[in-house]
Amino acid sequence: MTFSDEEEAIRMVNDTEYGLHASIWSNDVNEVHRLSKAIQAGTVSVNCCSEQDMGTPFGGVKQSGSMGRDKSLWANRQYTEMKTIWMKIR
Repeated sequence: MTFSDEEEAIRMVNDTEYGLHASIWSNDVNEVHRLSKAIQAGTVSVNCCSEQDMGTPFGGVKQSGSMGRDKSLWANRQYTEMKTIWMKIR
């Protein structure tokens, strides 16, 4: 997929009924923070794909469900939306 600017990319990513996982590939920490906040996904990986610790709560937004959230203390906060961001620092 191609996009003309960051705003269009965010719109394309969020224009789906699902929101389980997203990956951002960038060396710009400010860009990563900005995009991570804007993307509607339960988990965001940065410069990696699907990195996670099974003790970390994870789950999707929208139609992606929330099965993984019961693996931590966050399970009692079922009515909040959470976002996990994984970043590989070089």
